[in-house]
Amino acid sequence: MRATTLLLVALALLIPANAAETTPSAVAFKQLSSLAGEWEGVQDGVPLRVTCTLTANGSALMETEQPGNESPMITMFTRDGDQLIATHYCSVGNQPQMISTKIGDLEKEGVTFALVRVTGMKTPDDWHNTGLTVTQPDKDHMNQRWTYQYKGKTGTTVFRYTRKQ
Repeated sequence: MRATTLLLVALALLIPANAAETTPSAVAFKQLSSLAGEWEGVQDGVPLRVTCTLTANGSALMETEQPGNESPMITMFTRDGDQLIATHYCSVGNQPQMISTKIGDLEKEGVTFALVRVTGMKTPDDWHNTGLTVTQPDKDHMNQRWTYQYKGKTGTTVFRYTRKQ
């Protein structure tokens, strides 16, 4: 009995304490966490301010985007096992919930999310986001490619942000 216990303890010591932190979702969330800070951009002549904050004891990344003087929108990024989740709290009053469909290095292919469900819509024709790809080509630049649907038609908007110094 004692030999078995010693063997189990020895094996447990060989397993790295952060073994779970090497999964693709953990690595990608750590990269997303590096976005914490202030960002700015311009879209169609409208200045955009973005603040990314690591919260909930490091388990969630909250992105607050404010176009011009309009009401801010929030996107929350979290992990759920082997997937990442992005929930967007949109200024039009709905909340698209997306899961990762592709988890890659932020500097290369990025992380892509696809719509699972959306709450807060009055009709199926309402404007709503359907997907998101986040890339970070270098430490001072972040790109977001949002896809959306409105009245049965789809579209894409690309945002490019620069880290505020």
